[in-house]
Amino acid sequence: MDIALIIIGLLFSIFGLLGCLLPVIPGPPLSYIGLLLLHAAPKYQFSSKFLIIMAVITLVVTVLDNFMPAWSAKRSGGSKRAVWGSMIGLAAGFFIFPPFGLIIGPFLGAVIGELSTGKNSNEALKSGFSTFIGFLGGVAIKLAASGVMFWYFIKMAFFT
Repeated sequence: MDIALIIIGLLFSIFGLLGCLLPVIPGPPLSYIGLLLLHAAPKYQFSSKFLIIMAVITLVVTVLDNFMPAWSAKRSGGSKRAVWGSMIGLAAGFFIFPPFGLIIGPFLGAVIGELSTGKNSNEALKSGFSTFIGFLGGVAIKLAASGVMFWYFIKMAFFT
């Protein structure tokens, strides 16, 4: 049973890392589920304090990730279309032009989103860049949280 929990938990942890880059997959929650699956194996136990801290981090990171692009867009006068364009651009860039699409896609998506609202190109570039920076900030905090959880998963599952 331990081996099955390790394998399933590892898959959740890997998909958690991927989910940090793909907007449709909830990265940190999947990484946290991976930790919980490993914890379910009697041989691999995390402390309750550790699991609570990771749960709080997961919750905070998930909430921040949802607000950072919108907050950044609003700060620069951007629209909701810029935020949505950024997310769509990331997904498209991931599949069409990896790995560079992960950087170019969100920016182009945000600019196209702004242009679709009727803004001129300078305003669209400014808003698009700000939305893109907020989006990258969200990705960075998700990657940091999921990366830490992945590290603890690997450390506990394979090196203890």
